[in-house]
Amino acid sequence: MKCFDNHLEELFGLPALLFPQTGEAAGTVKPGAVAWRIGYPRWEVDEELWNETFDRFCAEIDVTQVRALIAGNWEDMEDTDSSEVVAALLAAREQLPALRALFLGDITEEECKFSRIHQSDVSPLLAAFPALEEFGMRAGVRDDQGQTGGTLQFPALRHDALRRLVVQSCELPYDIVRGVAASDLPALEHLELWLGSEEYGFRCEVTDLEDILSGTRLPRLRHLALTNSDLQDDIATAVASAPVVAQLEVLDLSKGTLGDEGAAALLSGQPLTHLKQLDLHHNFISKPFRQRLRETLEPAGVHVNLGTEKSDKDEKNIHEDRYICLGALTHW
Repeated sequence: MKCFDNHLEELFGLPALLFPQTGEAAGTVKPGAVAWRIGYPRWEVDEELWNETFDRFCAEIDVTQVRALIAGNWEDMEDTDSSEVVAALLAAREQLPALRALFLGDITEEECKFSRIHQSDVSPLLAAFPALEEFGMRAGVRDDQGQTGGTLQFPALRHDALRRLVVQSCELPYDIVRGVAASDLPALEHLELWLGSEEYGFRCEVTDLEDILSGTRLPRLRHLALTNSDLQDDIATAVASAPVVAQLEVLDLSKGTLGDEGAAALLSGQPLTHLKQLDLHHNFISKPFRQRLRETLEPAGVHVNLGTEKSDKDEKNIHEDRYICLGALTHW
């Protein structure tokens, strides 16, 4: 299955349910028992504007009890950014006192190519919902000509309640990465950044991750995912001596171009035997290094996820022709 063949099935530990409810009578579902998905599947005959659906949602459901919201398709994601969705959520903030989880851009590959999902400045949402515990989004940052740009913004901020932050992309620009890295998030336990590839416009350096790797602003971080990158060997080398690793339970460097260089750095760096899981699936690591990783970490109780071995490639090709996982699914 591809990464995003289907919509989210859950958020905040709650099962996702499309509004209006498919196969459910209005009013029979407890508002706080599900993660409400707003946004019709694209190309549906009776498609309506996202804001119109959201207005009906607020009128028909007791939104004071809603704990999780998923924003799906808005009007032509390829040409229209999420600013109207953000504005609608901001306007409804007084009606949503129980909101604890929000995901923007639950859009499948069939509905819109990942790199064409236009986001906007999402930081006002975190300011407007100080009790929010989970925030995530899928984002492309290309303009209409396929050039790097777009309107996604995430300036450095402080949020005292956020426990989980997920940004899925194949082309995160350096200012977004730096904004996340420079944010003060004292409650954050799970950070997941899908960084991307130069092929799609990714222009970050490992130095942009320094504030994350130091752990200074993230004292409660237990799950760190720096994934889907063509800098994966360099990231692994930096992680091998990063102070934040000592506090982690899960380290995820998957979905990228990790090879023997990165594997060797992880093996020769600080001990990783305290981890519960090391996720390296979708990699370009040779069989000898895969074996060394398992022999070093699995006896200590670390679950090492190396994914399926690329046995159909010879040794030369394992180290060449590398590609990130998500980018391989989003060619134009």
